Formats: sequence, C-alpha cells, structure tokens
Amino acid sequence: MINQSFDKLLQFLVKIPSITGSIGTGVEEGLWWVKFRIDIQNPLAWNVVQELGYVLNYLSLEQKLPTVFMPTSPPPYMNGGPHEFLSWVIESKSANFTPDDAVDWLKSRLPDPVNKIKKWQN
Repeated sequence: MINQSFDKLLQFLVKIPSITGSIGTGVEEGLWWVKFRIDIQNPLAWNVVQELGYVLNYLSLEQKLPTVFMPTSPPPYMNGGPHEFLSWVIESKSANFTPDDAVDWLKSRLPDPVNKIKKWQN
C-alpha cells in the first residue's frame, strides 16, 4: 500500500484563504479523503471553491485527476444552515494517487503563493 501521509496536504490547505478550523483525514480501502470547512462569509470563499473544483474535479479531458471535491453536510433540517454545518471533502478515487500528488497538482495550478490574498482576487 502506498504511504498515505497527510502532512504536506494539511500544511498546504491551511494556507488557502477561507479554509478554517480543523481538517479531518482518513483512509478507507486504500483511498484517502480530507474534510474541512470553508468560511462562506469570507469574500474569497467561492473563488476557493471554484479553483479547487476546477483542479480536483475537471482539470481537462486529458488530465482528469482521480479526485473529487464536493460539499458534504448532515441533514440541514436536523442541524442548521451552511454557516455551521457545510463542509467540503476531497476524495481520492485511486490508491496510486497520494495526498502528496494532490498537493503537487494544486501547487502548480492555484494562485502562487497560495496564501497571498491578492493572488486570489481576479
């Protein structure tokens, strides 16, 4: 089984504007996932969602990554609204694609440096 260390990915994600709070991780049957919150009050929140969705879901027909970036939530009628309970998850769909691979792709396509707010304001 490929090493599924999350250190590099976690260090990268916490630098992205609007990602907030703790980040959960896990591995199931060789496939990894990370779950985090995006502060939807942050003016850059939807820029971040758009950029992550582009790279992780549909970079191009020739370079489609084995990942999915999507929202996740418990039942809103039992809990509350998106400010409190909406989370986002990145899931791997290939045991050969590591969290480090995801960081390499994100670093090469997201604003550089990723923690500079002005780089996200297009």
